[in-house]
Amino acid sequence: MLNLTQRTAAAWRSVQRLAAGMATVSDAKIGATKVPMSLLEPNAYINYQRIEDNLAIVRERLKRPLTLSEKIVYGHLDDPVNQDIERGTSYLKLRPDRVACQDATAQMAILQFMSAGMDTAAVPTTVHCDHLIEAQVGGAKDLQRAININREVYDFLATATAKYGLGFWKPGSGIIHQIILENYAFPGGLMIGTDSHTPNAGGLGMVACGCPKVIGVNLTGKISGWTSPKDVILKVAGILTVKGGTGAIVEYKGPGLQSLSCTGMATICNMGAEIGATTSLFPFNNRMADYLNATRRSEIAQYAQRFSHNLKADEGAEYDHEIEINLSELEPHINGPFTPDLATPLSKFKNAVEKNGWPAELKVALIGSCTNSSYEDMSRAASIAKQAKDHGLDTKSKFTVTPGSEQVRATIERDGQMAALENVGGVVLANACGPCIGQWDRRDVKKGEANSIITSYNRNFTGRNDANPATHAFVASPDVVTAMAFAGDLRFNPLTDSLTGADGKPFKFDDPSGNELPPRGYDPGQDTFQPPPADRASVLVAVDPKSDRLQFLKPFAPWDGKTPTDLPILIKAQGKCTTDHISAGGPWLKYRGHLENISQNCLIGAINAENGEANKIKNQITGEYGGVPQVAAHYRDHGIKWVVIGDHNYGEGSSREHAALEPRFLGGLAIITRSFARIHETNLKKQGMLALTFINPDDYEKVRPSDRVDILGLESFAPGKNMTLVAKHEDGTKDEIPLAHSFNEGQIAWFKAGSALNLMAAKAKARAEQAAQQ
Repeated sequence: MLNLTQRTAAAWRSVQRLAAGMATVSDAKIGATKVPMSLLEPNAYINYQRIEDNLAIVRERLKRPLTLSEKIVYGHLDDPVNQDIERGTSYLKLRPDRVACQDATAQMAILQFMSAGMDTAAVPTTVHCDHLIEAQVGGAKDLQRAININREVYDFLATATAKYGLGFWKPGSGIIHQIILENYAFPGGLMIGTDSHTPNAGGLGMVACGCPKVIGVNLTGKISGWTSPKDVILKVAGILTVKGGTGAIVEYKGPGLQSLSCTGMATICNMGAEIGATTSLFPFNNRMADYLNATRRSEIAQYAQRFSHNLKADEGAEYDHEIEINLSELEPHINGPFTPDLATPLSKFKNAVEKNGWPAELKVALIGSCTNSSYEDMSRAASIAKQAKDHGLDTKSKFTVTPGSEQVRATIERDGQMAALENVGGVVLANACGPCIGQWDRRDVKKGEANSIITSYNRNFTGRNDANPATHAFVASPDVVTAMAFAGDLRFNPLTDSLTGADGKPFKFDDPSGNELPPRGYDPGQDTFQPPPADRASVLVAVDPKSDRLQFLKPFAPWDGKTPTDLPILIKAQGKCTTDHISAGGPWLKYRGHLENISQNCLIGAINAENGEANKIKNQITGEYGGVPQVAAHYRDHGIKWVVIGDHNYGEGSSREHAALEPRFLGGLAIITRSFARIHETNLKKQGMLALTFINPDDYEKVRPSDRVDILGLESFAPGKNMTLVAKHEDGTKDEIPLAHSFNEGQIAWFKAGSALNLMAAKAKARAEQAAQQ
C-alpha cells in the first residue's frame, strides 16, 4: 500500500494534471465557471478550484472533519503535500486572494514593495484613504482640510498605485473595511490587510489572515428587540478577554446565525480584533447572499451557493475551545471603560457606574466607524432619533455620526436617516476613521478632565479616541449609544427608563427598528475610485526629495559574515514592551512614510531597567545619557551594531512593521528576549534582524544594561541550532548564556541578504536579466 506521503504526492500530481487540462467533468465542475472577485476587477477570478483541490489532499492527510477556518486557510496552501499543518503550531505558506491597505500603513508598504524590484502587484490590491482625516467640525470641511494637509501623501499613493497596478480609493470614499465588504469580500476568500480590523470581511465568510487554533462560538435562539449583533461580540469579549482569542480564529456557527444580517456578522468579526483573535468568520448563508445581491454581486452569490459545501464546517469538526450563546436570552451590553472586554449587561450598568464612581454625565455619544455604520445600523439609530423628535427632544450630549462609506452616506441621505439624525443635533463627520482612531480635534473638555463618552466603535483603551487619559470611553451598539445621547446620563436604561418630552409627559422608547438593506437599493454616491491606468509605464511616483513625510527606502546592508563581538546593549527593556512602546502612534502617524523621521520614536516608551525611566539611556561611547533613538543613531553612525534585551511577549500590539523597521534602520543587529509576540518576531526576521530568546527566561536577569556582548554561533547559523550570548560585565566577569531561535532556512537567507526585500529584489533582478538574455 502507498504510505501517506506517496498518496498525497499522487493526489497532488493528479491536481497538476487537472490544471493542465486533463480534468474529468466532475473534478473541473467548480473551476470551469469564471466569476470575477469584484466588479472593479473583471479579469481577477475567484479560485474555488484551488480550494477544492487542496482540500482533497489535506483531507487525505488529516483524515478528520475540518472546521470552516481550516477549509479556507488550508484551501490556500502553497504546497498542500509538503506543508506542515499542525493546527495552532505550524507556520503556513499561503497564497492570498488579495491585499488591502489603509493610507497610514500603505505608505511604508508601497515603499517596501518598490524596493523589491517588481513592476506590478502579484495579487489584486487596493489602497484606501481613511486614516488621515481628522474630525473637527463636520464631513465636507474636515475632508477638504485633510486633503490640503495630506496632499503630498495622497499624491504619492495615487501615483504609486497607478504605477504598480493597484486600485486607489480617494479620501472621502469611506473606511477601508466597509469598502472591502461592499466591493471585494467574498465567501471562502483569503485576504491580507494592513489594519487590525481587516477581519471585518469575515462577515462575508472571508478569512483575513493566518491557521491558528480555532474557537467555535455556537449561537442559538434569535436576536430581537434592543439586542443587536454588537452585543454578541461585547459578550464574547467579556468571556474571552482581550487575550483570550490570541493565536486563534473565532468561528461562529449554530442556528442563531439566521437572525444576524451580513453587516451584523461583519460587526462581530470586526471587533474580534479586541480579543486578540487572528480573524473571525461566519459560514456562508442566505443573509450573505442577500448582501451580495444588494451590492450588485449576484454572480458571486450564486457561485458561493454552488460551493457552499466548503463554505461551512464539516459535521463533527472539532474546535480547540467552544462557547455557547443563546441570542434569545442575550441582553444589550456596555463594555468599558479603558478596555473593550469589561462587559456589563445593560440592566446592571447603572449600578456599575455608581459603584465605580465613573462620571455619570455623558459628554459625547458617537456612532458609526468601520464596526457599526451599515444601513441597518443607521436605520435603527434614526428610528430612535425620530421617536425622540416626535416628543420634542434633541440630544443632551454632543452626538456625532460617522458613515462607513460614501455609498452608505449617499444612501442614508437619500432615504432620510441622515436628516433624522441631524434634526436632533447630530453632526455627520467625513467618511473616514475619525475619532475611532484618535483623529478627533476634541475641544469640549480639557486634557486631564475626567469625563465619559460612549461609542459604537471597537476599541476604548486609555486615550484612544481623544488623547485624554481621563476620558472614560464605553462601547455599545449604535442603538444604545443613540438613546443615551438623549438622556445625557450613563445611568439611563432605554429598555426600562422614561424620558420627559417637551410637553412635560414621560415616554419610553419603543424597540429600535430598521431595514437590513435599503429597499430602493444602494446609492453609490460620488465616484471616488481610481483604477490602475492601462498604460502604467509613463506614470511617475510622486515623492519630493525634501519631504518630511515621504522618503524612498535604501536597502539594508547584508550580513558581513563576521561573528558579532563587543556590542553595546542599547536598552534593557523592563516589563511590557508593546509595539506602541517601540513605535508610538499619535502625532507620529504623519511620518509613517518617512523611515528616518518616524525612527525618532524608536523605543521611546520602553522602560530602561537601569533607571526605571523611559527614553533615557546611557551612551556607552560618550558616557552621557540621551534619548534611545539618538543613542542608537550615534552607534550606527560610528559603525557600531547594538542589541536590545527584552522581557516577556516583546512586541505585542499593532503597527508591527514600523516597530521592526526602526531598530534595523538605526543600526540594530539583534533583539534578545524572554519571549516574543509571534508576528513581531517574524517581522524582525523580515528586516534582517536576529530575533533570539533566552532558553532559560531567568537568564534575562544576568544581563546588565552596561554589558558588552558577543553572539557566538552565527557562523554556523542553521534551523534548530542554538547560539550563545557572552555578556561581559564592567567588573571584568562574564556570563555565557544559551540562546534559541526559530529561524527556518528561508528566514536565515533573509538575514544573510540583509532583509527579505533584498532577497526578493535580487531574485527579481536575476529574472529580468535572464529574460533579457532569452
